[in-house]
Amino acid sequence: GDPENGAVSVPHHAFKHVDQGLQTGLTPGMKLEVCVRSETDQPYWVASIITTCGQLLLLRYEGYHDDRRADFWCDIMTADLHPLGWSREQSKPMRPPEGVREKQPDWEGVLEKALAEKCSAPANLLEGPQRGKDPVDLMSPGCSVELQDSVDPGVAWGAEVEENMGGRLRLRLAGTERLPDTHATLWLYYLHPRLHPPGWAKEHGCTLRPPSGKRLFSERSWVNSVSKSITVCVCWLQDRPAIAAHCFTEGMKLEAVDPTSPFCISPATVIKVFSDECFLVKMDSLRGDDSGAEGVGSFLCHRDSPGIFPAQWSLKNGLPLSPPPGYQGQDFDWADYLKQCQAEAAPQHCFPTEQSDHSFKEAMKLEAVNPISPEHIHVATVTKVKGQHIWLGLEGLKQAIPELIAHVDSLDIFPVSWCETNGYPLLYPIKPKGGCTPLTFCVMCLCTGQGNGKYCCPKIFFNHRCFSGPYLNKGRIAELPQCVGPGNCVLVLKEVLTLLINSAYKPSRVLRELQLDQEDRWHGHGETLKAKYKGKSYRATVEIVRTADCVAEFCRKTCIKLECCPNLFGPRMVLERCSENCSVLTKTKYTYYYGKKKCKRVGRPPGGHSNLEGGVKRRGRRRKRRKQLFVHKKRRSSASLDNTPAGSPQVTDTLHTHSLRGEAPQKLCLDTSPLEWSVTDVVCFIRTTDCAPLARIFLDQEIDGQALLLLNLPTLQECMDLKLGPAIKLCHHIERVKLEFYQKFAT
Repeated sequence: GDPENGAVSVPHHAFKHVDQGLQTGLTPGMKLEVCVRSETDQPYWVASIITTCGQLLLLRYEGYHDDRRADFWCDIMTADLHPLGWSREQSKPMRPPEGVREKQPDWEGVLEKALAEKCSAPANLLEGPQRGKDPVDLMSPGCSVELQDSVDPGVAWGAEVEENMGGRLRLRLAGTERLPDTHATLWLYYLHPRLHPPGWAKEHGCTLRPPSGKRLFSERSWVNSVSKSITVCVCWLQDRPAIAAHCFTEGMKLEAVDPTSPFCISPATVIKVFSDECFLVKMDSLRGDDSGAEGVGSFLCHRDSPGIFPAQWSLKNGLPLSPPPGYQGQDFDWADYLKQCQAEAAPQHCFPTEQSDHSFKEAMKLEAVNPISPEHIHVATVTKVKGQHIWLGLEGLKQAIPELIAHVDSLDIFPVSWCETNGYPLLYPIKPKGGCTPLTFCVMCLCTGQGNGKYCCPKIFFNHRCFSGPYLNKGRIAELPQCVGPGNCVLVLKEVLTLLINSAYKPSRVLRELQLDQEDRWHGHGETLKAKYKGKSYRATVEIVRTADCVAEFCRKTCIKLECCPNLFGPRMVLERCSENCSVLTKTKYTYYYGKKKCKRVGRPPGGHSNLEGGVKRRGRRRKRRKQLFVHKKRRSSASLDNTPAGSPQVTDTLHTHSLRGEAPQKLCLDTSPLEWSVTDVVCFIRTTDCAPLARIFLDQEIDGQALLLLNLPTLQECMDLKLGPAIKLCHHIERVKLEFYQKFAT
């Protein structure tokens, strides 16, 4: 809900098409083969999907049953994942991780049983162009589709995706490249039943012809355009529900909402039956001026189509019925009208049983497409609910229009914040004072000049495949919208920085890194940003550039300040490989290349207010405690050290007593230099200590030997989000490694 005005938004789960667009197709319960990361020879083992979060999967190795302690997250885009049976086809070794071998002595039997199950994740979702992508991502600009005619199901035409905004596609009809958008483009959600992959028309015996009312080309250009369209490959499949057979016949009368003008319910007629699945309905008119124009006021229907009702439905639900144009008389009466037309009403059994199980209620808020100008989406309020249909009042209109009638499963309605999430302009009531709210961008800003020219920020893309650095959580970055903007520079960049702060391991730390200081002054606009962490609120003044020419450099320098890839966010979308080649660089190299170049921090921004001052003081207290860093711990049993996995660095633990006054930590004997340790070596070392449960953090964050030597207590607490006790214990073991390195290998 909206706490400012008490409004309640329609629950997100009520919009089934939005949820469907976010699914990668991989669901809990599916099984796959994954590389066992802790093993030196990299065998594969079966794992089950426990839950999904965008392109992130929570997996559990086969053999752990209900034990959740070894569950691990992986990124579909980077993890080594394959369908069941792949390893044997490729002659790859299959062996479980050590934990499964301990639990399941007969692990070979466990493997055979798992491989025999019929629950493998589909190969096309783990490999190839669909890998890790949700259905929305597959419909990228430039790919082609076939568009079924709106009044004749046997006709289709090619179209190209010009823009994809969260699944809303702006389509340009093939062969109309030189025509203005008003005649050549249309907006449809990617799940619309008229959209099909290239080749669909030929496969279903349809005629290739431009849509009704778009006779704009010569016959030769039709063929050339469609041929060009079909050659573009698009990996796009839709699992649409089967269409039930109907029992309508030509001439039957009913009540209907005209999809092109969905503001009232009026009489209509079934004018053509194409098959057992679809028929054509036309809005009635008694004027006689368009009776021969089949396409005017006509639309395809099937039995379960929204917006068609039995005669008398409006009367029974206390709703007004608009008479057809040219109707004589004050009040419309169905009995007189049927007699006048010498027609019969479609019987009740032709329509599906009326349902009312949904979450829409009067006064709830949502976002809805304006049917008069489909490129615009408005804030909307539910004003009436009848069965499966709702009446919506659109806000932010230049000229008032009647309430919009929509089905609860309409593809043109969206939850609150959908536009903000997908970087789509949202129209809402213009406030007489104060202008737009800071985190919402509207078309009005662009039209009135606030976002114009040098002050208009381009789209800012979040390139989640790029290196996220020590402060930002890669999983949270992956959940951010693909882009924010365009719009006013200060507003767009403020939203970008707010999203980044909320994606941090410690939002307060990122806010401190971004706060205004004396160096690198942009002569921009000072904005107050906020962060919440562990129940406390923080705020600081952050300088944001005001003009478009500074945006790219501002984003790049902000990335470097946060020690992440300079392309993590900015006006350029990284499609496959990043120009910084950040996918192959380790955290150590990034700390070296970017971490050392950070601006010198100052405790308090000049001229600005910040309650981050407390955070700086806390860091000072930590420095005072470092004398007590190395606390004597009990030595682990020799048996635990004997179980060191093969390939790990050979460690000999020679214990020396030390006091709480900062004497040397216990001695460690290493056979190889920590500088040469791989991530696996570091993980194996941590597992030989009493901090073994923390080994997975080192694996997930890809900390190799060089990175290990750079870690200290503040870094462990802030980047690994550890409490003071575990951080001190872990830092104790790292200091042992450092001591051995300096004494034995650094000379």
